[in-house]
Amino acid sequence: MSTKADRTQDVASSIPALRAGDRLSREEFERRYAVMPRVKKAELIEGVVYMPSPVSTEYHGAPHAALVGWLVYFQSQTPGVQVADNATVRLDWDNEPQPDAFLRILPAHGGQTRDEDGYVAGGPEWAGEIAASSASYDLHDKKEAYRRNNVREYLVWRVEDAAIDWFVLRGGRYDRLEADTEGRLRSEVFPGLWLDPAALLAGDIHRVLQVLQSGLDTEEHAALVLRLAGGPTGPATGR
Repeated sequence: MSTKADRTQDVASSIPALRAGDRLSREEFERRYAVMPRVKKAELIEGVVYMPSPVSTEYHGAPHAALVGWLVYFQSQTPGVQVADNATVRLDWDNEPQPDAFLRILPAHGGQTRDEDGYVAGGPEWAGEIAASSASYDLHDKKEAYRRNNVREYLVWRVEDAAIDWFVLRGGRYDRLEADTEGRLRSEVFPGLWLDPAALLAGDIHRVLQVLQSGLDTEEHAALVLRLAGGPTGPATGR
């Protein structure tokens, strides 16, 4: 007599494997991904499956950790926002990425995403990716998918190029966020989210957090915290 585990294995074995380059619906992508627990990251971008190869410490792991640490510190001082690391986002029917990091306003505090079957649905207010270079799909098809789904700010750290691009959505298109006179990038959507890109590229985390603290100490960040406390009936940030 077959066991429940046997039947589950039979069902899984009957589902085709997920492969890079497959063109799938989001529903089929999720069905195949669900039976491949050993696959740690797969994305559906404009209907095409992407499965990144294993990542190195130098070109992904360490930059990724630094980026997430910066965001988590902002979250710790900003009730009503949430940081996620490599979490699946249901953008639309052709796009289901796993951003290296995203920052969103929680739905209960007036954010633009919603929670759906354990996933985030809709575009988070801010997304970040660690890319090898400007040739990466992070700066092409994925960037277009984020733009179309109202991801209001998008950061790409191009590790091999030693460069950080921060885009802000204005009038339906991404413009590059310009640094201030002191070389800092300051979010338009999350007041107080300040970044010293030169320090981040140099691995100077102390300086990165020092600049972030300067942003957190501003009246603009205090006003953001008050707005978020107002919940979904209060005004959205950056508007």
